[in-house]
Amino acid sequence: MRIAIIGNGRMGAAVAAAARAQGHAIHTMVTRAENQSGAALTPDRLVGSDVAIEFTNPKAVVPNLERLIDVGVPVITGTTGWLEELPRIEEQVRSRGGALLHATNFAVGVQVFLRAARTLALEMRRWDDFDATILEHHHINKVDAPSGTAFSLQHALAQSDSRRPFPITSIRSGSTPGTHTLTYAGPHETIAFTHSTRNRTAFAAGALLAAEWLPGRRGVFHFSDMLFREESR
Repeated sequence: MRIAIIGNGRMGAAVAAAARAQGHAIHTMVTRAENQSGAALTPDRLVGSDVAIEFTNPKAVVPNLERLIDVGVPVITGTTGWLEELPRIEEQVRSRGGALLHATNFAVGVQVFLRAARTLALEMRRWDDFDATILEHHHINKVDAPSGTAFSLQHALAQSDSRRPFPITSIRSGSTPGTHTLTYAGPHETIAFTHSTRNRTAFAAGALLAAEWLPGRRGVFHFSDMLFREESR
């Protein structure tokens, strides 16, 4: 598989290393400096790419997606902080017959964590004396707060229990790739449910799974569609 990597930050480097280790070819790596408003995402640059993997930042992601969709390259994005634009991007994908797969977190364990959290919330609905909170801790350079994963967790919990607000507390310190904890604190006991990512290889591995799955498909998908064969959005 020939992969175009959009973004040469820590995630771009992790994806490139994981891809090469699995025998994939890096067709091109587009750097931040050369790609203002998606300027580097030209047909000449991308021709021959089987798929593009995009990890950039909230300001860059939408122009990048627009250009990649126009060029006709199936695209995986793990950038967070842009989902208010998703309806417009979905319409562009469908009108162009393209393919997009997105997620706030490409760690397989996180997707299982979200599903398990929904089950826990369902069981806890009747226990009103437990306070439920979300704590997320990321490295000092993470731009968005709360994290996209924390919002995904909050949304998943609300599907099972619409009465609790599930407030989010964010910490930005150190170099941790990401830890998310759901806590139910009762008067005499506490339930704590945690997922921790030890390194960015977890995200890169999930993005590559998605990149192997997406080519040949049309439409807009979430990572969970691929993992759990849910209906596409």
